[in-house]
Amino acid sequence: MSVIYVLIPIAILFVIIGLVVFFWAVRSKQFEDLDKEGFSILFDDSKPQPSRTSPGDEKHPPKQ
Repeated sequence: MSVIYVLIPIAILFVIIGLVVFFWAVRSKQFEDLDKEGFSILFDDSKPQPSRTSPGDEKHPPKQ
């Protein structure tokens, strides 16, 4: 029964920490645009990477 005297303050502390984190997220506009991230996986915004060697670029033939 004496454990409850330890668990209740710990639970209250967790609730306070959770509320602080939630209000920080709201103030820093973390919940401003929820749909953007969901749609971002559907579109490929990255550009194709150039290859290291282009065809016909044989300045240094491979050593044998």
